[in-house]
Amino acid sequence: MKVLIVDDELLLIKGLKFSLEQDNYEVDSALDGNEALRKIALTEYDIIILDLILPEVDGLEVCQKIREITNAPLLILTANNEDMNKILSLEYGADDYVTKPFNILELKARLKAILRRTKGVTQKPNEQTIIVDDFIINALGRKVSLHGQEINLTAKEFDLLLLLATNPGKVFSREELLEIIWGYEYFGDLRTVDVHVRRLREKIENKEKNYEYILTKWGVGYYFRNKH
Repeated sequence: MKVLIVDDELLLIKGLKFSLEQDNYEVDSALDGNEALRKIALTEYDIIILDLILPEVDGLEVCQKIREITNAPLLILTANNEDMNKILSLEYGADDYVTKPFNILELKARLKAILRRTKGVTQKPNEQTIIVDDFIINALGRKVSLHGQEINLTAKEFDLLLLLATNPGKVFSREELLEIIWGYEYFGDLRTVDVHVRRLREKIENKEKNYEYILTKWGVGYYFRNKH
């Protein structure tokens, strides 16, 4: 797996690089946002680790620009007590975040969990393609199209959509979604689920109509409409 670390702390990069290479990751690094964007434009990475505090270009802006280039999973590094930055990073397309200072074992666990999910571990083996009207989800290819147009989703958005779509009509509470999609090793809050559902709806729903695909059971949770 090829990892890009974007951070201006050389000692942190050196430590992460050494530790990740022990687990057979191929590690590349960038010291600022502009260098990161240049590398991402030229190289396909399996996952990107991005510090929000960067010189030259703000980390949140880099996060947003990364999403214009690639849908590779994005793990954010953020300082203590920056709840708004955590939420904003999710709004801009990040998949998860780790708070500094962090335990390297926790970070590696988060990486492994994200990579497991991006390989489709939430999908049902007998559900390779899901079709609802003009809405098509290719589970194995991890692609989504609506009215013939491909929709770019982050890894976590796709996992959330796939879980709901493979269980049409089943209502999942936010607690259940947090546990299933983000996993036991994730110590987030319920706002994380709401942020991802909102982003997903912005991409797949008709803004001029009521929601057609991801519906809300008030006071309970979210569910995907039945196919018929």
